[in-house]
Amino acid sequence: MNSFQWTVVGTVELPALNFDLLERWLIMVARDHGKLVGYLNYIFCDDTEILRVNRKYLEHDYFTDIITFDRTGRGVVRGDMYISLDTVRSNADERDGDYDTELLRVVVHGLLHLCGINDKGPGEREVMEGHENEALYLLSQLVSNNEF
Repeated sequence: MNSFQWTVVGTVELPALNFDLLERWLIMVARDHGKLVGYLNYIFCDDTEILRVNRKYLEHDYFTDIITFDRTGRGVVRGDMYISLDTVRSNADERDGDYDTELLRVVVHGLLHLCGINDKGPGEREVMEGHENEALYLLSQLVSNNEF
């Protein structure tokens, strides 16, 4: 039932990630939110592409780290997620953070949107960050227990 697609568009290269581990992790996160994983399409791109997508489909004229197109239904999360690796890098630099951790945060952020968690209204950003932190902790436990 679960199907993952990891692709690139534009000038970026596919990040060096353990996709088997990420897929197991994302399935666990979705399950923790009462959802099953259907088809998830992660599209890694550059700022030029994310801006094009943002303008074309959302009529927004700014860069962002992720745009999530939700196709979820009947408890099964499905969607397409565009992730700008350029913006992920600049966000990590601005926050004095680690690029890999920021990338993982953005990857799970898209899934959390598909699970119904929002981040635009009052107090919602803090709720989203809490779920992101819980998911990243789960991933760290998987890695430390060599469960991949």
